Amino acid sequence: MKKRLAMLIVGLFLSIGMALAQGHISGTVFEDNGEPCIGATVMIQGTKQGTKTDVNGKFSINVPSGKKIVISYIGMVTQTLTPKNGMKVTLKADAHTVDEVVVTGIQKMDKRLFTGATTKIDAEQTKLDGVADVTRALEGRAAGVSVQNVSSTFGTAPKIRVRGATSIYGSSSPLWVVDGVIMEDAVNVDADDLSSGDATTLISNAIAGLNADDIESFQVLKDGSATSIYGARAMSGVVVITTKKGRAGHSSINYTGEFTHRLKPSYSDYNISNSQEQMGIYKEMEAKGWLEFSQVANASSAALYGKMYGLMDTYNSQTGNFELPFTDAAMAKYLQEAEFRNTDWFDLLFNSNIMQTHSLSVSSGTEKSSMYASLSAMVDPGWSKDSKVQRYTANINASYKLSKNLTATLRTNGSYRDQTAPGTLNQSTDVVSGAVSRSFDINPFSYALNTSRTLDPYQMYTRNYAPFSIFHELDNNYIEINVMDLKFQGELEWKPLRGLSVNVLGSYRINRSARDHSIKDSSNQAEAYRAGVDNPNIMYSNPYLYSDPDKPNSLPISVMPTGGIFIENLNQVKQLDFRGTVNYNHVWSVNDVETHIFSALAGMEANRADYDAREHQDYGVNYNMNRIVTITPDFFKQAKEEGTDLTTFSRSWNRRLAYFGNVNYSYKGRYSTNFTARYDGSNQLGKSRQSRWLPTWNVSASWNAHEEPFFRRWAERTNQAFSHATLRLSYSLVGEQTAASNAKPIFRSTNMWRPQGEQQELALYQSSLGNKDLTYEKKHEFNVGVDLGFLDNRINIVTDAYWRDNFDLMGYYYGQVIGRQYANVASMKSHGVEATISSANIKSKNFQWNTDLTFAYNYTEITDLMSVSRVIDLVSSSGYAREGYPHRALFSFQFQGLNDEGIPQVINESGETTTSDIYFQEYERLDHLKYEGPTEPTYTGGLNNMFRWKNWRLNVFITYSFGNKLRLDPVFAASYSDMSAMPKEFKNRWVQPGDEAKTDIPAIASVRQNYKDNYLSYAYNAYNYSTARVADGGFIRMKDISLTYDFSPQLISKIGLSTASLKLDATNLFLIYADKKLNGQDPEFVNSGGVATPLSKQFTFTIRLGI
Repeated sequence: MKKRLAMLIVGLFLSIGMALAQGHISGTVFEDNGEPCIGATVMIQGTKQGTKTDVNGKFSINVPSGKKIVISYIGMVTQTLTPKNGMKVTLKADAHTVDEVVVTGIQKMDKRLFTGATTKIDAEQTKLDGVADVTRALEGRAAGVSVQNVSSTFGTAPKIRVRGATSIYGSSSPLWVVDGVIMEDAVNVDADDLSSGDATTLISNAIAGLNADDIESFQVLKDGSATSIYGARAMSGVVVITTKKGRAGHSSINYTGEFTHRLKPSYSDYNISNSQEQMGIYKEMEAKGWLEFSQVANASSAALYGKMYGLMDTYNSQTGNFELPFTDAAMAKYLQEAEFRNTDWFDLLFNSNIMQTHSLSVSSGTEKSSMYASLSAMVDPGWSKDSKVQRYTANINASYKLSKNLTATLRTNGSYRDQTAPGTLNQSTDVVSGAVSRSFDINPFSYALNTSRTLDPYQMYTRNYAPFSIFHELDNNYIEINVMDLKFQGELEWKPLRGLSVNVLGSYRINRSARDHSIKDSSNQAEAYRAGVDNPNIMYSNPYLYSDPDKPNSLPISVMPTGGIFIENLNQVKQLDFRGTVNYNHVWSVNDVETHIFSALAGMEANRADYDAREHQDYGVNYNMNRIVTITPDFFKQAKEEGTDLTTFSRSWNRRLAYFGNVNYSYKGRYSTNFTARYDGSNQLGKSRQSRWLPTWNVSASWNAHEEPFFRRWAERTNQAFSHATLRLSYSLVGEQTAASNAKPIFRSTNMWRPQGEQQELALYQSSLGNKDLTYEKKHEFNVGVDLGFLDNRINIVTDAYWRDNFDLMGYYYGQVIGRQYANVASMKSHGVEATISSANIKSKNFQWNTDLTFAYNYTEITDLMSVSRVIDLVSSSGYAREGYPHRALFSFQFQGLNDEGIPQVINESGETTTSDIYFQEYERLDHLKYEGPTEPTYTGGLNNMFRWKNWRLNVFITYSFGNKLRLDPVFAASYSDMSAMPKEFKNRWVQPGDEAKTDIPAIASVRQNYKDNYLSYAYNAYNYSTARVADGGFIRMKDISLTYDFSPQLISKIGLSTASLKLDATNLFLIYADKKLNGQDPEFVNSGGVATPLSKQFTFTIRLGI
C-alpha cells in the first residue's frame, strides 16, 4: 500500500512538472508581402496537435518544453521553428509554386488554385532604366504579349496585343488596371492610328503618368479564365499593375537617379544619298527640265537651284553686281560647293544631352498601419530639336487597421506633364491618287531622312511658296502639351468572421490634357497664307490664297495678311468607379490534413466616364503684339463658303453596371475547379435588353499532379528530377464594347456648302443610322495549359495552347437602301501556342546564371465580313481587313516591271498591265492584288540571361519578332524638287532604253512625261504599293545589356546606408537580324512624320541608395 502511494505521489509530481513545462505561446504569421496570413496551420512537431491563424494572422498554442512548431500554408514554404512568445513569422513562397499569388485586380488567388493562363512580371527585374514609359517593359517578358514600338515619343502608346487581335475595327488593346481600378483612355485612338504621327497620339497612353519605381509587379491575364472576372471588358486581355506599399516592421527611404544619354542617328545606318550622289541625280533632273529657271523660280518648293537662281537675280546696289554672276563658271563653283557639303542633318537636328529621372520614396509600417509615398521628376531636354518633356509624379499609399477586423486603405496618385513637340497637322491620304502626305511637316527625323544633304543648313529656302528654314520653323511652329492626371482611391476591408471578408472600393480620377499649337507670324505655315499675293506667277498656284467667287475677275488675296495661327485642343475624362465584394475562404481539414479548400466571391461594380473634347482655331494671331487677333472679313467669308469649323465640341457619357461571382474548390490542392459568371450592362449599345446586357462566364479546372502522393514519392526517389506538373483547362465567353457610341441614329450639325457665302445655313445631317440590335463583341476561348518543373524546379516550363472564336464584331455596314449603319458585321477565329522556359543554369554561392525564354505564335483569320475593303486600304502600310485573311493583311499591286520609258507598270482592277490607269477606290474587283502576309507579327518573344557573380550582375536581353510583312518607305514619286533626298537605290534607276531589263528602280520622269500623262503620279504611288516595295518584318534586337554592382551592406552601413547599387544600361543598341531590303528602316517604327520618332540607342547610368 505504501509502495502504491509513493508511486501515485511521484506520478502526480511528474504530471505537475510536465504541465509546468508546457508554455503558452502566441504569435503572428505574415505573408511575404506584409499581409497577415489567414488560415495558416501551426502544428506541434511530431504530433497531431495544432491550430490555425485568425483573420489577423494571430495564433496561440500550448507547446511542451523542448518541442518545436511547424507552420505551413498552401503556396508557402513550411517552416519549423523554436517557439517564442510574441513571435512574428514571415512565410516565403514555395519553390513548387511559380509566382505564388495571382492578382486579378478584384481578388487575389493562390497560384496553385488558379486555373487560368497568366504571367506575373516583377517590375524591378524587368524595368528598362532610361525608358520612362512603363508599358514598354512588357516587350519580350510575357509569352503571348506583343509590343510593337511604332513610335517612341513620350506619351505615345506602343501597339500592344495579348494573344493577337480580338477586334477588327476596335483597338484590341488590353485593359489596364492599376490597384484594382480600370484606367480609361483620354482619347480613343485606333490601333492603326498609333503609328500616324498625329498629335493626338501624344495623349494616347493611359498610364504615361505612372512612375516605374512605384510599380511592384505586372500581372498579365491572358485567357478567358483569367480575364472572365472583367466580363464584357476583357476580350483583349488584362494587364494588372500593383503599386508598392509599406510593410509591417520595415522602414526605408530610397532614392533612384537615372542619367540617360541618347546617341544621335547616323547616316551610316540609313540608305540615303550623300551630297555627291545627290548632285548626280540633280544633274539628270536638270536635263529633264525640273531644275530650269522657269520651273524653279516660282515653284512651291525650291532649294539648291532655287537659291542659286535667286542669287543670280538679286542685285547688290553697294557692290554694283549681282549676288551670283550669270556665268557657267560661277554656277559650277556654287554647285561644286554643294556637292561636297554633305550636311549632317541628324547631327544638327538631334541633341547630345542628358535625360534625368529622379525618384524618392519613403516606406514604413507597423501592425497597425503602413505607408508608402513617393515623388519623381523626369526632365528630358529633348532628343531632337523642339521636343522637351518634364513629368512630375506623386504617390501616397496608406493603410490603417482601424480595428481588429477593419482596415482602410487610401491611395492618391497624381502626375503632371509639360511637353513640347514639333508643330504638325494630321496625316491624310488622297484616296484618288493613293498619295499619303502631311502638310507643313517639320518632324526632325523625317526631315533628316528626306532632305538633300547638298543644302546649306543656315540658308533660307522656299517651301509652300514661302521662306523656309527647318531651324526657324521649329522655333516658330510647335505644340505645347500639358497633361494632368489625378486619382483618389479609398478601400475598406471588413473581416467579421474567420474566412469572410467584405471589401468596398471607390475611386475618382480626372485626366485633363491641353494641346496648344502655336504657329507664329514668321513661320512658314503662316507665311504660306500670304505668299505670292504680289506675284502673278504664284498667286494662282498657291492654294492658301483666296479667290472670291462673288468677284469672278478679282485677284487671289490673303485672308490672313498678318499674324499666325493658334489651335487649341482640350481633352478631358472624368472617371468614377465603385465596387463592392464579399469573399469567403475556408479550409476543411481531415486528420489534420487540409482536404477541402473552398473560396467564393460575389460583387458588383458601377463605372461612369464622362468625355469632353474641344477644338478652337484662331487665325491672324499677332504673336509679337500680345497675341492680338486681326481677322479680315474675307477670312470669315471663305470659312463660311468652305464650311470651316473654327470651334468644335464633343461630349459623351459612358455608364456601366455589372454583377459578378466566382466559386473555386480544390481537393487537397490537387484538383481545382473554377466557375466565374458576370452580367454587364452599358448605355452605349442596343436598346433591347439582350443587346445592352451581356452574361459572360468561365468554366475551368486544374490538376496539380505534384501534390499527388505517388508523384511526391517518385520525386523523392529521383531527387526531384521531375518536381512539378500542372494541367489546366478552361472554356469561356467574354466580350467587349469596342468603339460603339450610340445605338440610336446619330445626327450632327454642319455648315451647308453653297456656291455663294450669303446662302450658307446651318443644318443637321444623319451621320449613322440607328441599330437597336447593336450588341457587344464576343469571344469564345478554349485554353489548355501545362506547367512543368524539373530538377527541384530549377527548370520551369509553362505552355499554353488556345483556340478563339470571335463573333459579333463591330463595323460599318453599307447598304444600298439603308445607307451606313454601325452593326455587328464580322467574325474572326484565331489560335496560338505560347511557352515560357525559366532555368537556374548555375547556382552556387558566388555565381548564378538564370535564363528566361518566351515564345508565342498567334494566327488570326477573318471568317465573315460585311464591311467594305478598298484597294487603297488593303495596300496601305498598316494593312486592312479582308474576309479569309488575317486581321490586318497586306496586299500589293503586282509589279510588272518598267516600260521602255522607265515608268513602273502594275496590273489594275481590270487585269490589264498599265502605268496610270488605276482606281484606288475599287472595292469589288480585288483579285489583281497579291496577298503578302499579315502586318502584325505571328511569332514574338524574348531571351533574357542574368549572370550574378558576388556583388556583380550582368543582364543580357534579346527580343525577337517574325511572321509579318512591311511596306517600305514610299520614296518614289512622279516629280521631285531640289530639296528632296533620294535613297541610294537611285544609283540603279532606269536611265536609258534597255535598262528595264536590268533594274526595277523607276526612272526620274521628265517634265514632258508629266505633261503627257496627267495621272503619272498614280503609277509611282502604285509602285510604292507594289510587290517590289515589300520586306520581311522579322527581326532580332539586342534590347538591353546592363551591368550592376551592389555594394556590400557591411561597407555602406558605415555611412548610414542600407542598400546601394550602381548600374550601367545600354538599350536598343543594334539589330542582330533584319531584312536587308529595309536598308536601315526600323522594322518596328513607321516613319510617318508628325510627332513620331524611332527607338533611340541609349546609355543610362543609374544610382540607387537606401536608408
